Amino acid sequence: MDASCSGRHREAVRLLRRGSALANSIDPADPDTRAEWLVTRIRLLSTLAALTAEATGPTAGLAGLAQVRQLVEHVVDPLERAELWASVEHNRGLLLFNAGFFEDALLVFDSALEHGERRLAAGDPVPALVEPVVKTLWSKGAAHTRLGAIGPARQVLTRAVTLATEHGLLSRAADASHALGLLDLRIGDVPAALRRYEHSERSYREQDFDVPVLLNMHRAQALMAAGLVDEAGSQLDGALPALRAERGITRNLADVELYRAVAAYMTGDLALAREMASSARRRMRRWGCETCVANATLIGLRVDTVRALRSGRVHRSLPTRVLAFADRLPAPRLAEQAAQARMLAARLEIRRGDVDAAAGVLERVPRPGKLTPIDQRMLRRLCRAELAAARGGRAAALTEIRAGLVDLDHVRNRMGGLELLSGTALHGRELTELAVHLVLDGGNARQLFSWLERTRAQTYRYEPLTRVDDPELAERIAEVRGLVQSIHQAEHHGHPTAALRSRHAERLREANRLGWHTGRWGRPRPVAGLAEVMAQLGDRALVSYASSEDSLVAVVVVDSGVRLVRLGSAGAAAESARMLNADLNALAPDHLPDALVRVMTASARKQADRLDAQLVRPLAELIGGRELVVVPTGALYAVPWGVLPTLHARPAVVAPSATAWLAADRAGSHAGERAEERTVLVRGPGLPAAVGEIDKLGAHYSTATLMSGGGAAVAEVLSALDGAEIAHLAAHGVHEPENALFSRLELSDGPLYAHEITGLAKPPRHVVLAACELALNRIRPGDEPLGFASALLASGAQTVIAPLSRVGDQACAAAMDDYHRRLAAGARPAVALADAIAVDPMRRPFVCLGSGRG
Repeated sequence: MDASCSGRHREAVRLLRRGSALANSIDPADPDTRAEWLVTRIRLLSTLAALTAEATGPTAGLAGLAQVRQLVEHVVDPLERAELWASVEHNRGLLLFNAGFFEDALLVFDSALEHGERRLAAGDPVPALVEPVVKTLWSKGAAHTRLGAIGPARQVLTRAVTLATEHGLLSRAADASHALGLLDLRIGDVPAALRRYEHSERSYREQDFDVPVLLNMHRAQALMAAGLVDEAGSQLDGALPALRAERGITRNLADVELYRAVAAYMTGDLALAREMASSARRRMRRWGCETCVANATLIGLRVDTVRALRSGRVHRSLPTRVLAFADRLPAPRLAEQAAQARMLAARLEIRRGDVDAAAGVLERVPRPGKLTPIDQRMLRRLCRAELAAARGGRAAALTEIRAGLVDLDHVRNRMGGLELLSGTALHGRELTELAVHLVLDGGNARQLFSWLERTRAQTYRYEPLTRVDDPELAERIAEVRGLVQSIHQAEHHGHPTAALRSRHAERLREANRLGWHTGRWGRPRPVAGLAEVMAQLGDRALVSYASSEDSLVAVVVVDSGVRLVRLGSAGAAAESARMLNADLNALAPDHLPDALVRVMTASARKQADRLDAQLVRPLAELIGGRELVVVPTGALYAVPWGVLPTLHARPAVVAPSATAWLAADRAGSHAGERAEERTVLVRGPGLPAAVGEIDKLGAHYSTATLMSGGGAAVAEVLSALDGAEIAHLAAHGVHEPENALFSRLELSDGPLYAHEITGLAKPPRHVVLAACELALNRIRPGDEPLGFASALLASGAQTVIAPLSRVGDQACAAAMDDYHRRLAAGARPAVALADAIAVDPMRRPFVCLGSGRG
């Protein structure tokens, strides 16, 4: 058992076989002793059968257990016989369950429970007798979950948790809670599933147990359901090395490889997806799980399908091979896998131009049920939309897409934290891309505007709620902050920091996981209509950029008109934006040699001119000299618009969607409604004197709260920010592209995270982030931007001023002084910023996000 639990399966099997041989060689004359040796042989052979199945598959394991069952019949003591029957039947049920025979496994688990509870009823319910019953309840609940029997599954698993907790079996209670998380995930409640997993992991750690690999695997599965596939991949990558280090072929390794293949496929890493799926399939074939082999094969077919669709060349053999695979799968046990394969075949037939064949294949795909996963529901909608479009039914295709996005809304409405809300767009990515493509082909600007609003930046439609305290998340963040200070102190004194850094990384991971499900958001606002956007714009112009494949377009809304303008290559614009940002970063330091300044300035101007020529000048006749509301797409979120020549000194605000801008602008137009209008100016540690001159900024206001030094600690700053009108935060900032809500500002006692500001009951109406790069966003599928500044907007701030790239110390100080002088004189934020940027555009890459009013 020690060898098995340590992953040394070959050694465990060798020892068990040796023990069995020794036990078989002994035949005592005394009946009592003979009975004891019989029980010993049964226990040895039962464990051996389970381990044999781990290495060679369930067939060998079930054959071994058949022999053990014959031996159990010869046990004389009825209570001992009941206990052994419960153990052997439990193991047999697990083998059937792992092989995908869930109905058969349920019958065997019922048999195990009957024997186990008979033994339990006959004596004191000591933990040693309770534990097997709990394990079987847990396994039975898992089988019900796989079959979609939600009520019975929850009832059985809840009983397992209760029974284990009553008898002090806390690790078994954690197992059952983990299984309840799987149940929550099965019905689409991702936040509840993540909470269960977090609770289970905490229980294991508190009892000094290793966290099961399966728990991390199932957490990754939940993250994939929420569209957070990068995070899921990181979870699985952390588990793979230890599993591969184990001897023999383990089921857990094959499972993790399969999930890693799914995550790689969802992120578009097709080579890794094929590699992981092929490895998982080889292992699963040797194990003998037909369901697992089918799942791994399906990933390989998905990779082949995507590659064929991208190339535009679909050989006749590929849909034939996919359909043959679907037809081989046994129904109803693998009906879901067969349906997915047929949908792949239908897409391939559509691309080949055989619309009738595609329609025939789709007719064999059943309507989704209540428990059908969202990605499968989206795939069916996509197939039906593509089929309708291929038949020339553009309106019918858009109807299918609209219905799919409604399904996705229902999923999104159940999400918790901002990360989960933003991630769900991944599942509708292909549907939204098809919608934009179809509408763009039609050339109807008004219809394109409506579809863009329906498909992009859905996270920002949700009304922020008042603060929901989460003591556990607050405790984790406080620990992280304390560890940061400890690391700095250790570095100052020359002490080692490896252990502190390891603990810091672990606590940060825990805080990140808690953040996935602790957020709470309100009702979704309706998508903004064109008429109400026009009414709110007044004499401003709104420019909403969009792309389809490599075609970049702009929808321009001015007065009562809407125009569509084609702008060339989306890839070219993205490359120019990247190069401009790199040049501005290189130009940022204060004391560069003059020759280098000339070279970098010329390069930056060249890229700015290219972007201006592609993105703005073609719109000149439409927008005139109006103030702008810009809704970017993809890489255009990184464009500092005030740097483009046509937009010098022109007020412009950036928003993730017209819907988000409309909500912020309406709130900003009522800025005077707050009973108290406070200005808070914060200086973090380690800043050059110029950047940290908040005293100078404070002179622009009749009253302002100045916070610096020890007074600029996290708790004090958060308290001051809550309900403030204007908040200026001058501090070192770090943008975390892989974990945007843990982007941070450094204060006197450690980092202030975006999580904490977004948790305020009343976030500041107007926030200025005088810190490098904190306007940057991670762009999730569906044009869902997420970063420090955008998280503030999603949480209720109306306007955020922040730089998109590095800013020199002196340039930052001068820009902020100019900005606050104009702001205090009564200028709106967008106007004040435009004037401040115009003084030295290349050294002041700030943007105004949100409404530009408040």
